[in-house]
Amino acid sequence: MPAITCPYCGTSYTAFQSNCERCGASLPPPVMPALAADGASGFDLLVPPPAPRQISDRYARKLLLQDGAALAGGILALLGGIFFFLGLILTVFIITAFVGIPFVLIGFPLLAGGAYLLKRGYDKAQTTVRVLRDGTATPGEIVSVEQNYAVQINGRNPWVIVYRFTYSGQVLQNEISTLQTPGPELQSGRPAYVLYLPDAPDKNCLFPHP
Repeated sequence: MPAITCPYCGTSYTAFQSNCERCGASLPPPVMPALAADGASGFDLLVPPPAPRQISDRYARKLLLQDGAALAGGILALLGGIFFFLGLILTVFIITAFVGIPFVLIGFPLLAGGAYLLKRGYDKAQTTVRVLRDGTATPGEIVSVEQNYAVQINGRNPWVIVYRFTYSGQVLQNEISTLQTPGPELQSGRPAYVLYLPDAPDKNCLFPHP
């Protein structure tokens, strides 16, 4: 029996179970690989189930932990908060404004910038969860799959998957980053399903989500 992979967070299981232990989503039954005309092993596309789809809010936190900008924002916000509040303490309580005010001036921009990056990453993760839950499915295509060696998260370089689909006669293209090595079904030129919000087609993602 082939491995069962969660279509939302990519966690694989060797035996079927009803729900993913990582994100809480319902797991689809195993899909057997198709056999191409030349005898080579191909892959069936996993058809998205009808909306609304079951997916846990915990998945947004997982996406946030894979977002390099959001992680950088968290670090900046932490450093900024330390500088800012230490400066306030030095200025107000210990009455050493000569030292405290520079700490405040350094800490506040770091805190504000970090909070902005963190909020933007959180909103992006929440949007992805909304698309996975309520998005309309349409056929698409993988354009390219490349590893980004300029960025490292938890000691790993993320993969950038570029995909496109057609909406109202217009070709829309987007990309998604993942720390998981793309499988054979996520390779350049392969067909793929894309989920998008009908009222905002620019909000879209691949299905299964890498």
